[in-house]
Amino acid sequence: MSSGPAVSSCCHGHGKVPRTFQAFSRSVTHNGGSTAWAQRFRLLAKRNRPVVSSLAERHGAFLNRCTFPPAGTPLVCGVSGGADSMALVVLAVASGCDVTAVHVDHGLRPGSETEADRVRSVAERLGAAFRAETVVVETGPNLEARARSARHAVLGPDAALGHTSDDRAETMIVNLLRGAGPDGLASIRPGFRHPILDLRRSDTERVCEIEGIEPFFDPSNADPLFVRNRIRHEALPLLADIAGRDLVPILDRQADVFASIADYLKLESAELDPTDTRVLREVPEVVARVALREWLRTGTEERHPPDAATIDRVMAVVRGDAIATELGGNRRVERTAGKLRIVTTPKA
Repeated sequence: MSSGPAVSSCCHGHGKVPRTFQAFSRSVTHNGGSTAWAQRFRLLAKRNRPVVSSLAERHGAFLNRCTFPPAGTPLVCGVSGGADSMALVVLAVASGCDVTAVHVDHGLRPGSETEADRVRSVAERLGAAFRAETVVVETGPNLEARARSARHAVLGPDAALGHTSDDRAETMIVNLLRGAGPDGLASIRPGFRHPILDLRRSDTERVCEIEGIEPFFDPSNADPLFVRNRIRHEALPLLADIAGRDLVPILDRQADVFASIADYLKLESAELDPTDTRVLREVPEVVARVALREWLRTGTEERHPPDAATIDRVMAVVRGDAIATELGGNRRVERTAGKLRIVTTPKA
């Protein structure tokens, strides 16, 4: 993996804050808006950042639905050049964060370097820093997942991503088709890493339109070879037609319910010794499975938890139906004197 040159173009404007922004800051509270955002806007006014204050004025309604960290916080934003990520960097700057827009080029299609140039141009116009990165992703099976993993490795665990409510609904269905439990059905979690998760795809397109930004359209997003694309373009529209209503808000609410269930189960399992088979047999199986899932993830670089089939095999070892099972990646779980242990096996 090679890294492109880091280009910093932070611009901190000087001068008086526009009167319209001061009026907007007052109106946020008077009109029943978020007090927290009113305080943030006043802080921005004190920091004398006309570019930021102007953006905040134009996009205040969207910002009230975002979860950016406090003003002044350094924030890396993954920006592909599509409408969602372009809107992310606009709103991140508008929120007062110290933004670095990072574009990751996978080199999977011709002309991808021009996308980085456009992201750089938008970042500079907004007064954000910019960094371009290049990763090598070989063609072959699971291309989408491998490209995503490479991108996340470059961006780091704390980078903000431009996922929207539509993405969350689609991910929930993807995970359902994979047989996920409550944690997977919780889909994408809200927070600083997903600050625009309450926005819709139409909202991000509107942000770009307001700012005169022409986002890129990635042709792979229409390729029916990818499961997510078929869910986006076929399954969700069909289900919405059957239900007679927009299903994205409903699926998002269900994801919140599953998130609460997953968090409760995680709390219940946290006090257990996941290696003690007697304890695992005594608690409800759903709690035992969560404890095992977290234990099996310990010490690995896997972003995703073990699948249900793996947990089924380990539960068979817990019950005594088997004495060991393979985990993959040269790892196996063995049972000795009522205790589980993970053993690394030699590579063939």
